[in-house]
Amino acid sequence: MTEETTWKRAAARWLAIGLVWIACCTAAPATWAQGPAAQQPDVTVTPQGNAKAQPVSEEEPIPTKNLWEIVRQGGPLMIPIGLCSLILVAFVLERTISLRRGRVIPGPFIKRFLKQLDDGELDRETALKLCEENGSPVAEVLSGAVRKWGRPAVEVEQAIIDAGERSTNGLRRYLRVINGVATVSPLLGLLGTVVGMIRAFNNIATADALGRPELLAKGISEALLTTAGGLTVAIPALIFYLFFVSRVDQLIIQIDSIGQEVVNTISAEDLEARGKRPTRSARS
Repeated sequence: MTEETTWKRAAARWLAIGLVWIACCTAAPATWAQGPAAQQPDVTVTPQGNAKAQPVSEEEPIPTKNLWEIVRQGGPLMIPIGLCSLILVAFVLERTISLRRGRVIPGPFIKRFLKQLDDGELDRETALKLCEENGSPVAEVLSGAVRKWGRPAVEVEQAIIDAGERSTNGLRRYLRVINGVATVSPLLGLLGTVVGMIRAFNNIATADALGRPELLAKGISEALLTTAGGLTVAIPALIFYLFFVSRVDQLIIQIDSIGQEVVNTISAEDLEARGKRPTRSARS
C-alpha cells in the first residue's frame, strides 16, 4: 500500500468522524435542554388529595428536538456560530493529519539515516540529497545541519536551531485559528444572550406582559440557545487547541534529540576523533 493511498484513507476516515462530530455538536443543545423541568406544568389536586401535574401547552417554548427549529429560533447569531463549527472541524482534521508522527518524523528514514551516518556510509552531498528527497519536517532540520558538515559543533547546533524554528512555524500553522474559534464562539453566544434579553425586555415594555409569559419566551429562548451553541463550539475548540500545542511540543523535543545525534556525528570535533578530516567543501 503506497503512502498516498494510506493518506487518502486516513483523510476519508477523519472526514467521516468530523461529520459525526458536527452532528453531535449541533444536537448537543437539544440533549442538554431536555429534562423533566422543560415545561412548567399546571398542578391539580385529585379527590384523594394527591397532586397531579398537567402540561400548560403541547408546544415547547424552547425547541429541544428539531435541529432546524433550534437554529431558526436561536436568531441570526446562530449562523456565525455554525460557521465557526465548520471552520473548527476543517482545521482539526487538517492538523490531525499533518501532525502525525509518521509524517513529521518518519521512523524508517531516521533509523536508516542515523545508522548510515554512524557507519560512515554517507558524505555531505549524499546526506543532503536524502534529506531533500524525504521532505519531512525533521528532514528539513537535518538538512540544515548537513549543510554545516565538518564545521564546529556550535555552528552545526545553531544551524539546527535556525532550521528548527522554521519547522516549528509550520507545525504550529492554523493553531491560532482553532484558538480564535475557542475565543470568538462564546463571545458570539454572549452577544446572542444580550440580544435575546433586549428583545424580551422590549416585549415587556411594549405589551402587558404581566401574567403572559409566552410574550417573553421568544427572546429568552434566543438568549439561551445562542449561549448553548457558542459553548458547544468553544469547549471542543479549546480542548483541541491544547492537545495540538502539546503535540507540537512533543514533536519538537524529539526532533531536537535527533538533531543532537547528528551534531555528535558530523561536527568537526567528532570527525577528527574518528580520523576523518572535514572535506574542502565543508570547510569553505
